[in-house]
Amino acid sequence: GCIMDGKLYPFGEIARTESCFRCSCRPDAMRCCSLFHTPTGYDKENCEVVFNQKSCDYDVVQKSDPSKECFVYSRV
Repeated sequence: GCIMDGKLYPFGEIARTESCFRCSCRPDAMRCCSLFHTPTGYDKENCEVVFNQKSCDYDVVQKSDPSKECFVYSRV
């Protein structure tokens, strides 16, 4: 298998690792890509970015009230 962040994964396709990556584990290599997109266009003065491990994505929330989401214009 392949080891990523101290965890052993079996050979083959891995839909989601514990660190939110989709990977292909082969005897000669492990190739991965992220399942999340980083917010770039949002109100940086009033909002902050928080990683949501459950959804494997970033939430953009109001600094004054983290229970309220902010509008995101773009992600990369």
